[in-house]
Amino acid sequence: MQPFRKTLLVLTATIIFLGPGFWASGERVAAAPGDVAGLAPTPPMGWNSYDAYCGDVTEQEVKANAAYMVRHMARFGWKYVVVDYYWYFSHTQPGQGQEKWEYNMDEYGRLIPAPNRFPSAAGGQGFKPLADYLHSNGLKFGIHIMRGIPRAAVEKNLPILGTSAHAKDIVDAGNECNWSTAMYGVDLSKPAGQAYYDSIVALYAKWGVDYIKADDMSWAGKPARENYHGAEIGALHRAIEKSGRPIVLSLSPGPAPVDKHAHLATNANLWRISGDFWDNWDSLKKQFALCRTWAPYIAPNHWPDADMLPLGRLRIRGYEDPERLTHFTPAEQRTHITLWAIFRSPLMMGGDLPTLDSATLDLLTNPEVLGVDQHCTRNHELFTRGNHVAWIADVPGSPDKYLAVFNLDDHATEEVTVRWNELSLGGKCQVRDLWGKKDLGIVDAAFAPKIEPHGAGLYRVAPQR
Repeated sequence: MQPFRKTLLVLTATIIFLGPGFWASGERVAAAPGDVAGLAPTPPMGWNSYDAYCGDVTEQEVKANAAYMVRHMARFGWKYVVVDYYWYFSHTQPGQGQEKWEYNMDEYGRLIPAPNRFPSAAGGQGFKPLADYLHSNGLKFGIHIMRGIPRAAVEKNLPILGTSAHAKDIVDAGNECNWSTAMYGVDLSKPAGQAYYDSIVALYAKWGVDYIKADDMSWAGKPARENYHGAEIGALHRAIEKSGRPIVLSLSPGPAPVDKHAHLATNANLWRISGDFWDNWDSLKKQFALCRTWAPYIAPNHWPDADMLPLGRLRIRGYEDPERLTHFTPAEQRTHITLWAIFRSPLMMGGDLPTLDSATLDLLTNPEVLGVDQHCTRNHELFTRGNHVAWIADVPGSPDKYLAVFNLDDHATEEVTVRWNELSLGGKCQVRDLWGKKDLGIVDAAFAPKIEPHGAGLYRVAPQR
């Protein structure tokens, strides 16, 4: 995640107190409260406020995006609405370059929504009214949190709920985030450290939170101590289990260490495999190698996450550079979604939904493409041959295969050739173009679609007896 500058967060804070597998089987697992194993049987699909609003989204904007999702996307499986970071800061701009930041916390050092940005949170309601609104519309609600305890809670030495300890008793001040000065780490060798995590998740459960994106957890650049915060990941997982509420846990940022795959799968439902992904071709090209590396660890309820979809209108507020439409060309947008689908990445749209054009909406609501992301199995790279890449996957309950082909060349439209025997298929096969939603007929021995530069194709291949 790209941070606000540290100078903005070296806070002379005013604290507002508002009171007390290997290959995926494709099988669904029944969800149980707090059970990581059953909460995300397919990759989560939703909208996250970060790419459009950074840490400065408002309740009105969240509701506008949710309303668009209900009207245009929910029937295709999109259901999560996630408020990304710094929702607990009441920031105002009294003069150019003179932003004022104020924490909002309760008396136990637990962050609560800023009422000037989330009016329904006033009077100690927290995010419950917003969660209720989303739930009433058939959606699920998520929030972003930072690892640790607020520095302002430590400065005030606030009590830890349910214990005799205070913030200074559990703080690990030397284990801080290198890009934000909002929080300190928590010392999990102290029992009250776990109690603090229990207390914040209990609050989120009371609000009706369905999804937590926990940041500064799975990777740290230039870490003050460890670069994988396993102890606090475990503490957050245990707190979710204790809460009694089914809450999906997503870990950021990336790249998560591959050698921690077992710990990640034990404690989380999804985890980032890269740093922040943005709308440039070089970043997209790099995702191919990361997806290839992580493909063996894809499984129901445990999803390596290739990050968000920076499509449509981006950077509306909160960034140094100005608002823009995605830099991805139409061909690159198709490549982006095709790779995410065949890799079975979670799909979290980052652009502003109400201003989407029809072409982008069509990309996000193609049921045959989304079906690949949600239901394929044994997905993995088939080959890389120069600028040509192919991935394959099984169609559950069928001898058919999904085939994705990519042309990474910068200039030329090229045929990307795949022989049926490379897919363990012989003879003739029926081919369907999933993006085009049309049958291409019977193809004998080899398939060689013409793919434009930076483009992709996605197909279903059915063997003919």
